Parts: sequence; structure tokens; C-alpha cells
Amino acid sequence: MDGLTEAKLKSLAGARSFERGQDYTDAVSGVEFDGDRITAFVHGTERYEVELVLRGARGPVGECDCPYGQEGNFCKHLVALGLTLLARKADIPRMRKEARGRARGLDAWLSGLAREELLAVVREEAAEDSRLRRRLELRAASARGDLAGIRSRVRELLDIGPFARYGCVEYADAHAYADQAGQAVSAIRSLTASGRAADAMTLAREAIEVLAGVVENVDDSDGCLETVGTGLADAHHEACRTAAPDPEELAQWLAAHALRDACDLADIDPLDYADLLGERGMVALRRHAVEAWQANRTGWAEKDLMQRLAKSGRDIDTLIAVHAADLAPNGHSHLLIARELDTAGRTPEALEWAERGIRETDDLATVDTALVDHLADRYTRIGRLADAITLRRDHFAARRTLLTYRQLRATAETTGHWPAERENALTLLRADGDRVLIDILLDDQDLDAAWQAATAFGAHDGQWLTLADHSRPTRPADALPVYLRLAARLAPQTGNAAYEQLVSLLLSIRDCHHRLGTPDDFTAYVTTLRATHKRKRNLMRLMDEHGL
Repeated sequence: MDGLTEAKLKSLAGARSFERGQDYTDAVSGVEFDGDRITAFVHGTERYEVELVLRGARGPVGECDCPYGQEGNFCKHLVALGLTLLARKADIPRMRKEARGRARGLDAWLSGLAREELLAVVREEAAEDSRLRRRLELRAASARGDLAGIRSRVRELLDIGPFARYGCVEYADAHAYADQAGQAVSAIRSLTASGRAADAMTLAREAIEVLAGVVENVDDSDGCLETVGTGLADAHHEACRTAAPDPEELAQWLAAHALRDACDLADIDPLDYADLLGERGMVALRRHAVEAWQANRTGWAEKDLMQRLAKSGRDIDTLIAVHAADLAPNGHSHLLIARELDTAGRTPEALEWAERGIRETDDLATVDTALVDHLADRYTRIGRLADAITLRRDHFAARRTLLTYRQLRATAETTGHWPAERENALTLLRADGDRVLIDILLDDQDLDAAWQAATAFGAHDGQWLTLADHSRPTRPADALPVYLRLAARLAPQTGNAAYEQLVSLLLSIRDCHHRLGTPDDFTAYVTTLRATHKRKRNLMRLMDEHGL
């Protein structure tokens, strides 16, 4: 109980849910302990089942089946249970002791029942609890060796029909569907455990296909079905490890799975089966991958499978061939090839591919910036500094941003050519009246030139504000009109975000008047502003807080 405190509950739930949870403590009933797991019911709009798990100093985690709780939030009902436990802290040792006593009593009672009595109890509970009945039916089918029965039950568990509205499972029902679908994983694993791994392998494959077929009709925002898919993938791997299927048949299925949409849900990496496939199976896997890629060299799944197999076998030439068969127009594929060749120690070829990527790009403005960085770095390493500067210059000319300017500056400074390069770059921007010139001059800390550029070419509000902020200490007379103009545009707006921005501008305006020795002008300005916007209570409060 050390980690269960009011402060922790408030931190998990947030102030609003915590406050609302305080009103629900009288609605908590049926508190039960099972070790560190505590369940209860909280009566709100409906009766909700809540569960807290105490984790010592780390604090509790909880689940609730209310709509807000099903979204993964620590809701007011969980807060109510937590507060109830804190209020009854002295009783908890006794309640835990009683829970252990009840568990022992149940075990003793069941152990003492005659066979027919025990069967009657099980039948009665199964009739009242459909989930329990399904689990028992699956176990019975497994024990009988009834593969058809198990297959039928697994398909029922994966059927979205009982949960779907208008053909789709909505978010509120997705968790319940995933819980049911998860029982299929347990059923398949039980087959493996009972010595029927080959059947489990077959059912796992069928279940993966069924689940992949319905996933588009389920609002799985929380990724619950991904967990089920992972469980099915693990169950398949376990079954294969026990059943030892024919390597070539396994290779064929793994390749086919990797190329289907189902692989997104049950992420099965064929390389995880390398020890089961052996040399014969890996040869077959590569053959299937090559055949699929040759039939569709631009398919994402085909390329991904080929790349994984090539990397695992350190087959650089095949990896390059896959990339080269579908070159991206922005040079990204050329970059991937260059990196692979660099890693393999084939530096001249890597440089050639990187240069080719620049040459084959129609417009340097759209080239992958990482390719430019890669090639410029390689030029610098081998002493081709002039080529590095030329590349950076051409990239800046095509893509005029503060980042490309900085990259040109960094490269040119290493050779002492920056003054000339800078002048050329600024001349290019001035000729076109490009507003990025203002950002660049500010980055160069050339305030006078930045003001001139803003006056000559215009600037957006963010640039004017940055100019004013940089200039206020030394040029308050220039900064003040900027702040006043921005404040005039902002003053009519409503909302706390607008109010906070306006107050920030007012503080800057006050500072300008202070530096100019005109505080009375500021007082008159603020008085007029207050009179005009006095109905905006939040704005008035913010101004009061800042002494405005």
C-alpha cells in the first residue's frame, strides 16, 4: 500500500477526474482481494467493474470498463476505489486474510466433492458463463483429438459478428472482442502442449488469416488485436519448433506469409525460423523470395523480404540490385546503396552511387537532404573541399532555407572561403526578394541588414517579432512600432492563448517605453486597452498578474 496515496491517485487521474472520483466513494461495493489485485464495482450511470493492481512504491495501475476507462485512462471510478482503500487502510490486512481463507475454503470444498457433485457444479457454472463454457469446450475438443471441433471453436472466437454494429466493431467493443480472440491463442497452444503440434501449426496459420481478414473492420485504436496477432505468431513458432515440419514446406509458407497483408498483424520474421529451416529450407526461402521479387520489383513486401535475406547473408550485391531496381527520384535509394557499400568497405563504389544520386535528381530542391550531407561529408574526408562547397552552394541555390545556408557556411568556413560565399548567397536572395534573407541575417547577427531587408522585402509577423525582440535593448524606437502593430491585430481576438500572447507583447511595449523614457505614454495606452476590453475577464486577470 506504500505506493497508493491521494497524491499518486491525483497524478494518475488528473485534477478533474480525481475531484469527481471523490464523489463516488459511496458508490463502491463488492471489494475483493486477490494478492495485490483488487476488484470492485462502482455504480455510476451504469455498474462498472474496476480493478487496481498495487505495485509497491511504483504506485497502482488500473482498469475500468467505463467508456473513459476503456480508452486507457485512469478514471474517476478507479479514483473512487483507491480512495475507498485508503479510507479502509486499517481493515486491509484483515480483508486479505479473509480472501486467502475463502480461497482455501473453496479449494477444500471442491476437493471434497464426489465426482457427480463436481460435474454438476461445473455444468451449472458453464451454463451461466459463456466464456467459461467456450474454454471448457475447447479443452474437451483437444482432449478428444477433435480437430474439426477445435477449428470450429477457433473460428467462432475470431468471429466479429457478435460484437459488430453495421458490420464494424466500434472502439467501445474492441477490447471485449480482443479478449475473446485471445482465447484462440490459448486453444492453439494447448494443442501443442498436448502433443498435437502439427495440428496447432495448421490452426495457427488459419487463425492468422482469419484475423487479418477482419482487422479492417475493428476500431483497434489501442492495438489490442496486435497483441492477439503476436500471440498467434508465437503460438505458430512454438508449434513448428515441436512439430519440426518439412523445411521446404515451411519456407514456402513463410515466404507467402511475408508477402501477404496478414504479415502486418502477425509479424513473423522468416529469419527467426533459420534453425528450423536449415540449409535446405533457407535455400528454398531465398528461391521463393527471388521469384516473388522478379515478378514485382517495386512491391514493398517483395523488396523488404529480399533485403532482409540479403542482409542476413551479407549479400551486398543482391541488396544493391534490389535498391537499384526501384530507385527513388529524390536520391534516397542511392543513399541506401552508398551506405551499404561504405559499410562493406567498397568506398569508391559508394562515392560513385552518391554522386549518381545527385546527378539523377531532377531538382536539387527535392533531393534527400541526407544524401547531400553524406556526399559533402565524403568529399571533406577525402580532401575534395572545393567539391563539397560546390555541392552545398548548389543545394542552397535550389533550396533556400536557413538550414542549407548554415550547412554552406559550415563547409565554406573550413576553407576560408566563407566571406565570398556569403556575399554570393545574400546577393541571390536579395535579387529575388526572398524573405528567408531576414532569418539568415538574424542568424548572422547582422541586425541592421535584417531591418533593411524586412523594410525592403516585407516580413511575416514572426520575423518582425524576432527582429523587435533582438533589437529592443539597443533600438527600442524601432522595436516599439512593431510591438504596437502586432498588439493591435491581437487585441480583438479571444481565448487564453491570444491573451497570453497579448500580455507578452504588452510587457515588451512597457520595456520599450521604459528605455525611451516615456512611461506615461504606456500608462495611457494600457488604460485605453483596459477600457476597451474590460469584459474579457481572463485577459484582465492576466494583466493584473503581470502588473499591467
